[in-house]
Amino acid sequence: MVSAHRLKYMSLVVLVFQTTSLVLTMRYSRTLKEEGPRYLASSAVVFAEVLKIVACTFLVLMENNFSVRAMSQVLKEEMVNKPKETLKLAVPAGIYTLQNNLLYVALSNLDAATYQVTYQLKILTTALFSVSMLGKKLGIYQWLSLKLLMAGVALVQWPTESGQESEQKVLSAGVQFVGLMAVLMACLSSGFAGVYFEKILKETKQSVWVRNIQLGVFSFIFGSIGMIIYDGERVKQAGMFQGYNTITFIVVVLQAFGGLVVAVVIKYADNILKGFATSLSIIVSTVISYFLLKDLDPTSRHSTLLPHLSSSLRIVHAPPTS
Repeated sequence: MVSAHRLKYMSLVVLVFQTTSLVLTMRYSRTLKEEGPRYLASSAVVFAEVLKIVACTFLVLMENNFSVRAMSQVLKEEMVNKPKETLKLAVPAGIYTLQNNLLYVALSNLDAATYQVTYQLKILTTALFSVSMLGKKLGIYQWLSLKLLMAGVALVQWPTESGQESEQKVLSAGVQFVGLMAVLMACLSSGFAGVYFEKILKETKQSVWVRNIQLGVFSFIFGSIGMIIYDGERVKQAGMFQGYNTITFIVVVLQAFGGLVVAVVIKYADNILKGFATSLSIIVSTVISYFLLKDLDPTSRHSTLLPHLSSSLRIVHAPPTS
């Protein structure tokens, strides 16, 4: 039997792999030039929610000793007989659906490293919502680290002058602005939805997998509505899975199981290790983005930011000072 100590670091490695892989494959899939139409981001979001529901249903089945009857009773009791509790999940589900679509927009307009660093502003929004909604208290060093985080993200977006760069490698100001706005909106929605979901989980003793099924059902509904509104004509013309290839399916699977990986990390590890995994993922993404994807031109602002960002993230996730 695997010890709790080993499970901590196993889950850490899995989270680093999942986070890094998702960002890089999503970025690659949105910039890959192939014949025919590019896959629909709204379709990928809906498909990922279906996989989440299937995975969580299987986990609930495991919790009930693989008894389909017992599982059905649990789902009926928690989802059908408690409509008010179920409807509470509609709020974070709608926000998560918006957030997932925004991430596709962001990675279509920003390089993977810039996206990874900028997206860490979700730590700031999560902290602010935790203080206002959950009544949590942060120490002086944690507030200081949040200010450093904001300064670091500002440095990443600071324009640089270079007349030697190829036009193909330099994103236009307009494209970068769209990507930046998408990331900032995703950070805001991520912070609120995450704290709201945490509040719901702490107020009830319901299985986290049942809660994820409820969340997934609403996300599927909202995602399908969004797909019909924004890409309905394209779906009618070429189908929901137009432009799908192996990379697309990998992106969908990684996105679908990302939440499950985080749940395992929190269960067997802690928030400090989770923050460390995020920091390590940024560094790995930066290296791969530069050497393999070749969509990052590092400057002094990138090279000096990452060590400070890693330190900042570890301070943010440290226990509050008395």
